[in-house]
Amino acid sequence: MGDEQLQRQDTSTVTAQGGAEAIENLVIVGSGPAGYTAAIYAARANLSPLLVTGFQDGGIPGGQLMTTTHVENFPGFPDGILGPDLMDRCKAQALRWGTRLLEADAEAIDLSQRPFRIRAEGRTIRAQAVILATGASANRLQLPNEERYWSRGISACAICDGATPQFRNEELAVVGGGDSACEEAVYLTKYGSHVHLIVRGAQLRASAAMADRVLANPAITVHWRSQVADAGGDDQWMSAITLKDTVDGSTRELPVRGLFYAIGHTPNTRLVKDQLQLNSAGYLITQPGRPETSIEGVYAAGDVADAEWRQGITAAGSGCQAALAAERWLSHHNLAVAVRRDQLEPTAVGEPKRTAISDEANFDPSTLWQKGGYALRKLYHDSPNPLLVVYTSPTCGPCHVLKPQLKRVLEELGGRAQGVEIDIEADQEIAVQAGVTGTPMVQLFCRKELKQQWKGVKQRSEFRQAIEELLAVTA
Repeated sequence: MGDEQLQRQDTSTVTAQGGAEAIENLVIVGSGPAGYTAAIYAARANLSPLLVTGFQDGGIPGGQLMTTTHVENFPGFPDGILGPDLMDRCKAQALRWGTRLLEADAEAIDLSQRPFRIRAEGRTIRAQAVILATGASANRLQLPNEERYWSRGISACAICDGATPQFRNEELAVVGGGDSACEEAVYLTKYGSHVHLIVRGAQLRASAAMADRVLANPAITVHWRSQVADAGGDDQWMSAITLKDTVDGSTRELPVRGLFYAIGHTPNTRLVKDQLQLNSAGYLITQPGRPETSIEGVYAAGDVADAEWRQGITAAGSGCQAALAAERWLSHHNLAVAVRRDQLEPTAVGEPKRTAISDEANFDPSTLWQKGGYALRKLYHDSPNPLLVVYTSPTCGPCHVLKPQLKRVLEELGGRAQGVEIDIEADQEIAVQAGVTGTPMVQLFCRKELKQQWKGVKQRSEFRQAIEELLAVTA
């Protein structure tokens, strides 16, 4: 499409109510280091980007670093930083400069007409330019008993679930031979009595530093030339895995209470696979060393187009490239509508505020959100309001995603319900009594009775509906 044709495109669209809605300069689909970096650059260029974070489809907001413990190779953090904390900082920086977030999944993307169309949260968004930063999703083994023991011993996130009571002082296993597998194996030695690393080949694919840590750790045993054939146990929990020798085909049973996958990822290109050029592995094809895809005005950033490096820093760098390229393209075609800032220098974000642990001195029975066993006991016994209890662990990325959503639900309900956060590492006995098998887990109580329970990240509307139905019954 030529310059003249691009400049003639409409610059407004009609909403269902009949009013005019401005077309977005730039929509970024996906968060993580690529999406947030693209948003920072685009926002500083006064493009007022809209970032569709993703929510459940293809992973959680913040990407794979939300399921990583210490990130030790991201420049600027000499002592390392937790993956979720790094993503929290990137998100805050993007918001500070004027990025607008839509915390939802993109349901459909139409690149066949201009402006482009992105459907999310039941509405259609039009955009002059699009950056795809949808990342990649963790692969599964597809074992015969995988579904039976999923979240009952099998997990794709050691960082999220490793601290759960069922894994403590038990033998655990990790499948994979790369950096992620090695990192998860080392991490799990904090909780398990011993960790078995199952490696298909004869050597680790991890970086030398990570491989050295694993091989030097007496709490880790590496099983070379082995693959997991199946998992077994009772109706409640997995108790063993079957290992198959990749050389002679022989099998043996390995007693473990936890099996964690770290076997690579598949790029999240489902929404555009029939519209953009992909390589044989399903990754977006871009121009060499550049973010442009096969459609003008559409750019790729991060792991969705990176089958080789797949690092946080390379994802961030590609997000920068995509935003700069989109800005230049929009300006060249006279498609961008720049926003004016109320103040030249936005307000500083500062350090994130943590919820204080409630005790006898600071407990407030009317506070919407509190933390710890003391608050739980007081509200459980004394409050007539519905009570949301969310069980988390400090390094759990999905917990970082879910907690703000739950707090928002409570704020929208105007104090008619309350919430308590329980750290399963600090309050292990409470986690055992609650039957926590992974984080995040949420329970809804009312007048000492458990009404509903959720595992994993769910849509905000699901929690709100459950509370509203409970309020209607108890009114």
